[in-house]
Amino acid sequence: MQEDRLAVICSKGTLDMAYPPFILATAAVAMDMEAMLFFTFWGLDIVNRHKIDSLDVSISGNPGMPAMAKVAGMVPGGTRMVSTMMRTQFAKANVMSIRDFVGTAKEAGVHLVACQMSMDVLGMKREDLIPEVEDVVGAATYLDFARDAKISLFV
Repeated sequence: MQEDRLAVICSKGTLDMAYPPFILATAAVAMDMEAMLFFTFWGLDIVNRHKIDSLDVSISGNPGMPAMAKVAGMVPGGTRMVSTMMRTQFAKANVMSIRDFVGTAKEAGVHLVACQMSMDVLGMKREDLIPEVEDVVGAATYLDFARDAKISLFV
């Protein structure tokens, strides 16, 4: 087992679930680790060129969400409003956008791969993905990478 690999399965495509994999992967490569983000099922929204800039925050079923945000989520347009507020908070804290994180991660050497089976199930094509996605692969490719990872996460 290698001590210098991080393997992350990204299965949720909401704004609040898009940040952790990129934060961890970019930190890993800064620590001289190799990192792979495997986007599957709804996680494909993060690397979908049509959706990357309009990811929403997960409000319903999120126990950590403040009560006021949960109420806003029940109002038409409330989820979009809370998501915009969250993006504003990130910007005020000088946290880069997901699109910027993608570019930084790719430039740093993070492997960004998409799940072929999930794409087939969801009717996605390679051209629906952002160009930073280096490959569309099957589960065996991810598992081969993860087999030698010291740290494997599912987010």
